[in-house]
Amino acid sequence: MHTRLLLIVPTLLFSTNLLAEQFEVGQKDKKFTQDQLTIKVGDTVKFTNNDPFFHNVFSLSDAEMFDLGSYPQGESRDVTFETAGEVEVECAIHPEMRMTIQVQE
Repeated sequence: MHTRLLLIVPTLLFSTNLLAEQFEVGQKDKKFTQDQLTIKVGDTVKFTNNDPFFHNVFSLSDAEMFDLGSYPQGESRDVTFETAGEVEVECAIHPEMRMTIQVQE
C-alpha cells in the first residue's frame, strides 16, 4: 500500500506543474514590452533584457515581492508567482519602467 502512495504523489505533483504556463516580458528601449499581463497562480514570467545596458527588475507588492538583481543584455531572470493579486513591477535603474501583473487564482 505504501508503494502505491509513493507512485501517486509524484504523479500528482508532476501533473500540477504541467498546468503552469511560462510568459516572457522583454525590456527594450527602457520599457517593458507589455504594460499589463494577466497570469494564474503558479505561472512563471521570464524577464529578458534586450537593451545594451543593465536592468534590475523588482516588485515590492504584497502579492509577490522579488528583486532579480542587475543583469546585462541577453540575460533573463524568472519569477514564479505563488499568490493571487496585483503585482507592480519596476526597474531599480530606470524608474520610468513600470508594468502591472494580475495574478489570478
